[in-house]
Amino acid sequence: RRHCYIPYRDSVLTWLLKDSLGGNSKTIMVATISPSSSSYSETLSTLRYAAHARNIVNKPRVNEDASVKLIRELREEINRLKNMLLSFEMRNPSPSFSEYRDGNLSDIVLQ
Repeated sequence: RRHCYIPYRDSVLTWLLKDSLGGNSKTIMVATISPSSSSYSETLSTLRYAAHARNIVNKPRVNEDASVKLIRELREEINRLKNMLLSFEMRNPSPSFSEYRDGNLSDIVLQ
């Protein structure tokens, strides 16, 4: 896995946003600037920071515990198999299976 260097600036804001800017999340940043000539240097600094932050690219993914993921996948598979059994019973009713058990396949599957 290739690690990309993320050029964090030495500021409190960047340090606070470090996990959001390069971590596992989607981040939206709004840069507010002033039209006043007395705030020229601050506006310029803000625009430079926003331009650098815009270049940071991350690929967020869902944080999911491995055991929780396995349980979710197994439940999905159980539901898929139940649906397959029910559709098979609708297409091919089996009298010998019904004689063997008091009830039909859908009663067994839904238990």
